[in-house]
Amino acid sequence: MLKAYEEELSLASLALRRRNYAACFAHLERAHVLGQRLTLRHTHVHWLMLVAAWQRRDYREVTGQLPRMVASMLFSRLWIPVGNTGRSRVSAFKPMPVPEDLRHLVS
Repeated sequence: MLKAYEEELSLASLALRRRNYAACFAHLERAHVLGQRLTLRHTHVHWLMLVAAWQRRDYREVTGQLPRMVASMLFSRLWIPVGNTGRSRVSAFKPMPVPEDLRHLVS
C-alpha cells in the first residue's frame, strides 16, 4: 500500500510541476484513498491538495482543505469514510467506492 501511495504522490508532484491540475488532483485523490487510515499520510495529502488548489487559485478548494487537514489529524485512526476522495466538492463524511485497482490495498 505504501508503495502505491508514494507512486501516486510522485505522479501528483510531476503533474503539479507541469501545471496539469486535473491530473494532480486525480493522483492526490487516489493517494487520499490509500492513506486515509494513516494520520500523517492522510494529513500530508490534504496539505498537498491545499497547495495545488492555491497554485490553481481555487480558493473554494483551499477553504475546504483547511478543516479537512484538522479533521485528518484528529480522526484518521477513529473513523474514516472509506473511499472518500478528500476533495472539497464532496462531503467529508461520505463513503465512496474504492477504485477497483486499489481495493486489494484498502481492506
